[in-house]
Amino acid sequence: MDKFNQPIDAAAVPRFAGSTTFMRLPLAPSAAGLDIALVGIPWDGGTTNRAGARHGPREVRSQSTLMRRVHHVSGLEPFSIAQIADVGDVSVNPIDLHDALKRIENGLSEIIAHGSIPLCVGGDHLTTLPVLRAVACRNAVGMIHFDAHSDTNDTYFGNNPFTHGTPFRRAVEEGLLDPKRVVQIGIRGSIYDPGEHDWAREQGMRIVYMEEVVRRGVEDVMAEARQIAGNGPTYVSFDIDCIDPCMAPGTGTPEIGGFTTREAQQMVRLLDGVTIVGADVVEVAPPFDIGGITALAGATILFELTCLAAKQVSKSRTATVPGSAGAPR
Repeated sequence: MDKFNQPIDAAAVPRFAGSTTFMRLPLAPSAAGLDIALVGIPWDGGTTNRAGARHGPREVRSQSTLMRRVHHVSGLEPFSIAQIADVGDVSVNPIDLHDALKRIENGLSEIIAHGSIPLCVGGDHLTTLPVLRAVACRNAVGMIHFDAHSDTNDTYFGNNPFTHGTPFRRAVEEGLLDPKRVVQIGIRGSIYDPGEHDWAREQGMRIVYMEEVVRRGVEDVMAEARQIAGNGPTYVSFDIDCIDPCMAPGTGTPEIGGFTTREAQQMVRLLDGVTIVGADVVEVAPPFDIGGITALAGATILFELTCLAAKQVSKSRTATVPGSAGAPR
């Protein structure tokens, strides 16, 4: 088996030195040969109020230098069981929304064509739409979505259908998401209209408001989320504003009453066993951050997702090796 890429050893080169890539991994020119591609999407052209998430990938890369090789709970060493690298940022256009969406879709399509699982860092939440266009180009996928907002509104400022508040309505309309396999967790905060979430529920999407999570507990809610996603291909979208702004202030649309960072880690760990075909961490907006704590939360969630994806890749590889346990007969 080929040697897997390894992050720079923090015991040999201090974490404030050297090139800044996701997890201090090599920077790859493409996703060729990679099991997992870490990719930045530095674009926030769908933002309706406080811009700044375009700077998210750069700052998450910086904070991700704090990640070490081994997950302290599972003991998993993701970089020793899967080929992972930072493939840089996709090409974006900060002054043309439609061109930017197409560029993002094309960039992700190239990654997927190599058979890699894309783990993306945005960028505002509209960046997820072109990622889904690439991931679900053949068949609709399910989605487990952590957020303060449902992001299933229709239009803003007249008849503008593409904002960070609309991506999942568009994704359902375009046949990218199977709404009956979509669960949204942590939704809260004031809304535009009493019926704002009616459309999503009518499509079959499951909305778990924050109050329900508090009442039932994280483990029970995540058991339901795994059941809704089932065994089919599933996308995971993690908006950093699902975390309470006391712990993640650097975001465009903060809502109090959110998850702690510990709860966020627990929820992502409970995705173990879900068939992840792609994932993202979005809406980290460094201009509103304090001491990099939001970007650190984003980097840590990215590491958690990387561990899940690496374990999935490793199990899949083992299952297809002739003579191994679980190999096809």
